[in-house]
Amino acid sequence: MLTAAATFVLIFVGGLVTSTGSSLSVPDWPLSYGQLFPPMVGGVFYEHGHRMVAGTVALLTAALAFWTWREEPHATVRRLAGFALGAIVVQALLGGVTVLLRLPTAVSVAHAALAQAFFCLVVSLAVVTGRQWSSTPPAGNRDAWLVRLTAGTTAVIYVQLLLGAVMRHTGAGLAIPDFPLAYGRIVPPIDSFAVGIHFAHRAGAVLVASLVAASAARALQIHRGDPRVIRPALLSVTLLAVQLGLGAAIIWSRKAVLPTTAHVAVGAALLATSLVLALYSRRRAQASIEWAPHIVAERAHA
Repeated sequence: MLTAAATFVLIFVGGLVTSTGSSLSVPDWPLSYGQLFPPMVGGVFYEHGHRMVAGTVALLTAALAFWTWREEPHATVRRLAGFALGAIVVQALLGGVTVLLRLPTAVSVAHAALAQAFFCLVVSLAVVTGRQWSSTPPAGNRDAWLVRLTAGTTAVIYVQLLLGAVMRHTGAGLAIPDFPLAYGRIVPPIDSFAVGIHFAHRAGAVLVASLVAASAARALQIHRGDPRVIRPALLSVTLLAVQLGLGAAIIWSRKAVLPTTAHVAVGAALLATSLVLALYSRRRAQASIEWAPHIVAERAHA
Protein backbone atom coordinates (compact mmCIF):
# COMPACT_ATOMS: atom_id res chain seq x y z
CA MET A 1 0.00 0.00 0.00
CA LEU A 2 2.88 2.35 0.79
CA THR A 3 4.50 1.64 -2.58
CA ALA A 4 1.19 2.22 -4.38
CA ALA A 5 0.67 5.51 -2.53
CA ALA A 6 4.23 6.63 -3.35
CA THR A 7 3.63 5.73 -7.02
CA PHE A 8 0.51 7.89 -7.07
CA VAL A 9 2.58 10.80 -5.74
CA LEU A 10 5.18 10.07 -8.42
CA ILE A 11 2.54 10.23 -11.17
CA PHE A 12 1.33 13.57 -9.82
CA VAL A 13 4.86 14.95 -9.68
CA GLY A 14 5.57 13.64 -13.18
CA GLY A 15 2.48 15.44 -14.43
CA LEU A 16 3.68 18.57 -12.67
CA VAL A 17 6.98 18.41 -14.56
CA THR A 18 5.15 18.39 -17.89
CA SER A 19 2.55 20.96 -16.87
CA THR A 20 5.21 23.46 -15.79
CA GLY A 21 7.38 22.86 -18.87
CA SER A 22 10.25 21.66 -16.68
CA SER A 23 11.07 18.43 -18.53
CA LEU A 24 14.50 19.61 -19.72
CA SER A 25 15.35 21.85 -16.78
CA VAL A 26 17.97 19.23 -15.94
CA PRO A 27 19.61 18.32 -19.27
CA ASP A 28 21.78 15.42 -18.11
CA TRP A 29 21.10 11.97 -16.63
CA PRO A 30 21.55 10.07 -14.33
CA LEU A 31 23.16 13.01 -12.49
CA SER A 32 21.68 16.50 -12.40
CA TYR A 33 24.16 19.08 -13.66
CA GLY A 34 26.81 16.54 -12.71
CA GLN A 35 25.58 16.46 -9.10
CA LEU A 36 23.49 14.21 -6.92
CA PHE A 37 21.65 17.21 -5.52
CA PRO A 38 21.73 20.42 -7.60
CA PRO A 39 20.40 23.81 -6.45
CA MET A 40 16.61 23.43 -6.41
CA VAL A 41 15.71 26.59 -8.31
CA GLY A 42 13.23 27.16 -11.13
CA GLY A 43 12.27 24.09 -13.12
CA VAL A 44 15.06 22.09 -11.46
CA PHE A 45 12.84 21.90 -8.38
CA TYR A 46 10.20 19.98 -10.35
CA GLU A 47 12.47 17.85 -12.54
CA HIS A 48 15.01 16.84 -9.90
CA GLY A 49 12.21 16.47 -7.36
CA HIS A 50 10.60 14.03 -9.78
CA ARG A 51 13.82 12.04 -9.90
CA MET A 52 14.02 11.95 -6.09
CA VAL A 53 10.47 10.64 -5.77
CA ALA A 54 11.18 8.11 -8.54
CA GLY A 55 14.25 6.91 -6.64
CA THR A 56 12.17 6.46 -3.51
CA VAL A 57 9.58 4.42 -5.42
CA ALA A 58 12.35 2.28 -6.93
CA LEU A 59 13.76 1.50 -3.47
CA LEU A 60 10.30 0.68 -2.12
CA THR A 61 9.65 -1.59 -5.10
CA ALA A 62 12.94 -3.42 -4.62
CA ALA A 63 12.14 -3.95 -0.92
CA LEU A 64 8.63 -5.09 -1.79
CA ALA A 65 9.89 -7.55 -4.41
CA PHE A 66 12.49 -9.02 -2.04
CA TRP A 67 9.95 -9.31 0.77
CA THR A 68 7.40 -10.91 -1.54
CA TRP A 69 9.87 -13.46 -2.92
CA ARG A 70 10.90 -14.32 0.64
CA GLU A 71 7.49 -14.58 2.31
CA GLU A 72 4.76 -15.05 -0.31
CA PRO A 73 3.74 -18.70 -0.89
CA HIS A 74 1.88 -18.08 -4.16
CA ALA A 75 4.07 -18.15 -7.28
CA THR A 76 1.70 -15.85 -9.19
CA VAL A 77 2.11 -13.11 -6.60
CA ARG A 78 5.88 -13.54 -6.61
CA ARG A 79 5.90 -13.18 -10.40
CA LEU A 80 3.75 -10.05 -10.08
CA ALA A 81 6.35 -8.54 -7.76
CA GLY A 82 9.07 -9.49 -10.24
CA PHE A 83 7.19 -7.74 -13.04
CA ALA A 84 6.87 -4.63 -10.87
CA LEU A 85 10.61 -4.57 -10.18
CA GLY A 86 11.41 -5.03 -13.87
CA ALA A 87 8.93 -2.31 -14.82
CA ILE A 88 10.46 0.27 -12.48
CA VAL A 89 13.93 -0.42 -13.89
CA VAL A 90 12.69 0.01 -17.48
CA GLN A 91 10.78 3.12 -16.42
CA ALA A 92 13.95 4.68 -15.01
CA LEU A 93 15.78 3.96 -18.27
CA LEU A 94 12.94 5.46 -20.32
CA GLY A 95 13.08 8.56 -18.13
CA GLY A 96 16.79 8.89 -18.83
CA VAL A 97 16.36 8.34 -22.57
CA THR A 98 13.61 10.96 -22.61
CA VAL A 99 16.03 13.56 -21.25
CA LEU A 100 19.09 12.51 -23.27
CA LEU A 101 17.16 12.47 -26.56
CA ARG A 102 15.39 15.76 -25.77
CA LEU A 103 11.80 14.58 -25.29
CA PRO A 104 11.04 12.41 -28.34
CA THR A 105 7.26 11.92 -28.43
CA ALA A 106 7.36 8.13 -28.71
CA VAL A 107 9.64 7.73 -25.69
CA SER A 108 7.74 10.30 -23.62
CA VAL A 109 4.43 8.55 -24.33
CA ALA A 110 5.98 5.16 -23.55
CA HIS A 111 7.24 6.60 -20.25
CA ALA A 112 3.73 7.78 -19.40
CA ALA A 113 2.18 4.47 -20.47
CA LEU A 114 4.57 2.38 -18.39
CA ALA A 115 3.96 4.64 -15.38
CA GLN A 116 0.26 3.74 -15.46
CA ALA A 117 1.02 0.04 -16.02
CA PHE A 118 3.45 0.03 -13.10
CA PHE A 119 0.83 1.72 -10.92
CA CYS A 120 -1.59 -1.08 -11.83
CA LEU A 121 1.01 -3.68 -10.86
CA VAL A 122 1.65 -2.28 -7.39
CA VAL A 123 -2.07 -1.68 -6.77
CA SER A 124 -2.70 -5.31 -7.73
CA LEU A 125 0.01 -6.41 -5.29
CA ALA A 126 -1.59 -4.35 -2.54
CA VAL A 127 -4.96 -5.99 -3.24
CA VAL A 128 -3.90 -9.63 -3.54
CA THR A 129 -1.64 -9.54 -0.48
CA GLY A 130 -4.32 -7.94 1.68
CA ARG A 131 -6.43 -9.71 4.27
CA GLN A 132 -9.64 -8.88 2.46
CA TRP A 133 -8.48 -10.80 -0.60
CA SER A 134 -8.03 -14.11 1.18
CA SER A 135 -11.29 -13.69 3.10
CA THR A 136 -13.44 -12.75 0.09
CA PRO A 137 -16.74 -14.64 0.42
CA PRO A 138 -18.38 -16.38 -2.54
CA ALA A 139 -20.88 -14.36 -4.53
CA GLY A 140 -24.45 -15.45 -4.23
CA ASN A 141 -24.78 -14.73 -7.93
CA ARG A 142 -21.67 -15.43 -10.01
CA ASP A 143 -21.97 -12.63 -12.52
CA ALA A 144 -19.60 -13.32 -15.43
CA TRP A 145 -20.95 -10.24 -17.20
CA LEU A 146 -19.71 -7.98 -14.39
CA VAL A 147 -16.27 -9.61 -14.54
CA ARG A 148 -16.02 -8.90 -18.27
CA LEU A 149 -17.51 -5.43 -17.93
CA THR A 150 -15.12 -4.27 -15.21
CA ALA A 151 -12.11 -5.74 -17.02
CA GLY A 152 -13.15 -4.03 -20.25
CA THR A 153 -13.72 -0.74 -18.44
CA THR A 154 -10.24 -0.87 -16.95
CA ALA A 155 -8.70 -1.57 -20.37
CA VAL A 156 -10.60 1.33 -21.98
CA ILE A 157 -9.52 3.72 -19.21
CA TYR A 158 -5.91 2.70 -19.83
CA VAL A 159 -6.25 3.40 -23.56
CA GLN A 160 -7.87 6.74 -22.71
CA LEU A 161 -4.87 7.64 -20.57
CA LEU A 162 -2.60 6.78 -23.49
CA LEU A 163 -4.58 9.12 -25.73
CA GLY A 164 -4.19 11.79 -23.08
CA ALA A 165 -0.44 11.21 -22.97
CA VAL A 166 -0.17 11.54 -26.75
CA MET A 167 -2.21 14.73 -26.59
CA ARG A 168 -0.01 16.19 -23.85
CA HIS A 169 3.29 15.30 -25.45
CA THR A 170 2.30 16.56 -28.91
CA GLY A 171 1.06 19.89 -27.56
CA ALA A 172 -2.55 19.21 -28.58
CA GLY A 173 -4.12 20.12 -25.24
CA LEU A 174 -5.76 23.25 -26.66
CA ALA A 175 -6.12 22.08 -30.27
CA ILE A 176 -9.86 22.38 -29.63
CA PRO A 177 -10.16 25.59 -27.63
CA ASP A 178 -13.81 25.42 -26.53
CA PHE A 179 -15.84 23.07 -24.35
CA PRO A 180 -18.30 21.33 -24.22
CA LEU A 181 -18.60 21.93 -27.98
CA ALA A 182 -15.66 21.64 -30.35
CA TYR A 183 -15.27 24.71 -32.56
CA GLY A 184 -18.95 25.29 -31.90
CA ARG A 185 -19.88 21.82 -33.15
CA ILE A 186 -20.42 18.35 -31.77
CA VAL A 187 -17.88 16.94 -34.24
CA PRO A 188 -15.23 19.44 -35.34
CA PRO A 189 -13.47 19.45 -38.71
CA ILE A 190 -10.58 16.99 -38.33
CA ASP A 191 -8.03 18.94 -40.34
CA SER A 192 -4.88 18.11 -38.34
CA PHE A 193 -3.39 15.41 -36.14
CA ALA A 194 -3.66 17.69 -33.10
CA VAL A 195 -7.40 18.20 -33.56
CA GLY A 196 -7.88 14.51 -34.31
CA ILE A 197 -6.09 13.25 -31.19
CA HIS A 198 -7.79 15.87 -29.02
CA PHE A 199 -11.24 14.93 -30.29
CA ALA A 200 -10.42 11.21 -29.91
CA HIS A 201 -9.63 11.91 -26.26
CA ARG A 202 -12.96 13.67 -25.80
CA ALA A 203 -14.83 10.83 -27.50
CA GLY A 204 -12.92 8.39 -25.31
CA ALA A 205 -14.12 10.28 -22.25
CA VAL A 206 -17.73 9.65 -23.28
CA LEU A 207 -17.02 5.93 -23.67
CA VAL A 208 -15.20 5.79 -20.33
CA ALA A 209 -18.06 7.59 -18.57
CA SER A 210 -20.59 5.13 -20.01
CA LEU A 211 -18.57 2.07 -19.01
CA VAL A 212 -17.75 3.34 -15.50
CA ALA A 213 -21.43 4.11 -14.87
CA ALA A 214 -22.50 0.71 -16.20
CA SER A 215 -19.87 -1.13 -14.12
CA ALA A 216 -20.81 0.71 -10.95
CA ALA A 217 -24.54 0.16 -11.50
CA ARG A 218 -24.06 -3.55 -12.13
CA ALA A 219 -21.77 -3.93 -9.10
CA LEU A 220 -24.26 -2.17 -6.83
CA GLN A 221 -27.04 -4.38 -8.15
CA ILE A 222 -25.20 -7.70 -7.77
CA HIS A 223 -22.98 -7.16 -4.72
CA ARG A 224 -24.78 -4.54 -2.68
CA GLY A 225 -23.85 -6.20 0.61
CA ASP A 226 -20.10 -6.43 0.00
CA PRO A 227 -18.05 -3.28 0.77
CA ARG A 228 -15.08 -4.72 -1.12
CA VAL A 229 -17.04 -4.20 -4.32
CA ILE A 230 -19.31 -1.33 -3.33
CA ARG A 231 -16.52 1.03 -2.22
CA PRO A 232 -14.54 0.98 -5.49
CA ALA A 233 -17.78 1.13 -7.48
CA LEU A 234 -18.91 4.32 -5.72
CA LEU A 235 -15.40 5.79 -5.74
CA SER A 236 -15.08 5.23 -9.49
CA VAL A 237 -18.23 7.28 -10.15
CA THR A 238 -16.96 10.06 -7.87
CA LEU A 239 -13.55 10.13 -9.54
CA LEU A 240 -15.20 10.13 -12.97
CA ALA A 241 -17.19 13.26 -12.08
CA VAL A 242 -14.05 14.99 -10.78
CA GLN A 243 -12.08 13.95 -13.87
CA LEU A 244 -14.68 15.32 -16.28
CA GLY A 245 -14.73 18.60 -14.36
CA LEU A 246 -10.94 18.82 -14.49
CA GLY A 247 -10.98 18.18 -18.24
CA ALA A 248 -13.34 21.12 -18.72
CA ALA A 249 -11.24 23.28 -16.37
CA ILE A 250 -8.13 22.64 -18.47
CA ILE A 251 -9.81 24.16 -21.53
CA TRP A 252 -11.46 27.02 -19.69
CA SER A 253 -8.25 27.94 -17.80
CA ARG A 254 -6.05 27.57 -20.92
CA LYS A 255 -4.11 24.66 -19.39
CA ALA A 256 -3.49 26.06 -15.93
CA VAL A 257 -0.93 24.00 -14.03
CA LEU A 258 -3.12 22.72 -11.19
CA PRO A 259 -6.09 21.33 -13.17
CA THR A 260 -3.78 19.95 -15.87
CA THR A 261 -1.66 18.08 -13.33
CA ALA A 262 -4.64 16.95 -11.27
CA HIS A 263 -6.23 15.58 -14.45
CA VAL A 264 -3.25 13.23 -14.88
CA ALA A 265 -3.36 12.10 -11.25
CA VAL A 266 -7.13 11.60 -11.04
CA GLY A 267 -6.99 9.65 -14.30
CA ALA A 268 -4.50 7.29 -12.65
CA ALA A 269 -6.70 7.04 -9.56
CA LEU A 270 -9.71 6.18 -11.72
CA LEU A 271 -7.71 3.48 -13.51
CA ALA A 272 -6.58 1.97 -10.19
CA THR A 273 -10.10 2.07 -8.74
CA SER A 274 -11.55 0.37 -11.79
CA LEU A 275 -8.80 -2.25 -11.54
CA VAL A 276 -9.63 -2.93 -7.88
CA LEU A 277 -13.31 -3.32 -8.80
CA ALA A 278 -12.36 -5.73 -11.60
CA LEU A 279 -10.10 -7.77 -9.31
CA TYR A 280 -12.68 -8.15 -6.55
CA SER A 281 -15.45 -8.93 -9.06
CA ARG A 282 -13.30 -11.71 -10.49
CA ARG A 283 -12.27 -12.89 -7.04
CA ARG A 284 -15.87 -13.20 -5.89
CA ALA A 285 -16.76 -15.11 -9.03
CA GLN A 286 -13.82 -17.49 -8.46
CA ALA A 287 -14.83 -17.89 -4.82
CA SER A 288 -18.28 -18.96 -5.97
CA ILE A 289 -16.74 -21.69 -8.12
CA GLU A 290 -14.37 -22.82 -5.37
CA TRP A 291 -17.08 -22.86 -2.72
CA ALA A 292 -19.78 -24.43 -4.90
CA PRO A 293 -18.99 -28.09 -3.97
CA HIS A 294 -19.02 -27.19 -0.25
CA ILE A 295 -22.34 -25.38 -0.60
CA VAL A 296 -23.88 -28.31 -2.46
CA ALA A 297 -22.60 -30.74 0.18
CA GLU A 298 -23.96 -28.60 3.02
CA ARG A 299 -27.37 -28.37 1.36
CA ALA A 300 -27.42 -32.14 0.76
CA HIS A 301 -26.50 -32.76 4.37
CA ALA A 302 -29.24 -30.39 5.55
